Amino acid sequence: MTDDPDTDERAAGRNAPAAARRAADSDRVFVVDPDEIEAGTDPLGIGDGTAPVGSYVLVYSLGSAATMTVGALGAATFPPGTYAYVGSAFGSNGLGRVDRHRRVASGDHDVTHWHIDYFGSNPDATLDSVVAVPREDVECRLATEIADRRSPAVSAPLEGFGASDCACATHFLGGVDSARDADSPANSESDTLGVTAVDVAVSVIRS
Repeated sequence: MTDDPDTDERAAGRNAPAAARRAADSDRVFVVDPDEIEAGTDPLGIGDGTAPVGSYVLVYSLGSAATMTVGALGAATFPPGTYAYVGSAFGSNGLGRVDRHRRVASGDHDVTHWHIDYFGSNPDATLDSVVAVPREDVECRLATEIADRRSPAVSAPLEGFGASDCACATHFLGGVDSARDADSPANSESDTLGVTAVDVAVSVIRS
């Protein structure tokens, strides 16, 4: 985490399809369903408190445009689309921190402590998936390479978001869906931040 100081069928809205999930798992990158975390059945032990440390990408969808005040960063308007927040968890709870993000997104934890809490707690925002890279400190590389891979379609909605203690411009990227060509199918495998995050994470740990 870099800013100062945590079922219904969702296949149609999931940003990392099953094929990408299987490929990622074999390369030490895990794509985790928030429902698995809630049930305590996720492969990393995020939900049951036994997860290792590591880096992660939270993939959200925003159903409609929303104006939010993000702590000291101030107000920003976020268009509908797909968003990715890049963080890391090297404290005593490890990647268990991701369960806090899930609880904020589901409305079970009403606290705005980190920048992502302000976005994740918005009722129009849905946490779709988590891309996790256990035991690897690659947060800044993930943020930089996701932005580079998706440019110019990806945007940085608010400079400094999630990047208070590093030199990155932001660790929060998005707006991809709103920039999609009208003829492209929604959540297509070639045009989602979730799939891009998986591809980048696999590339990073192989390098």
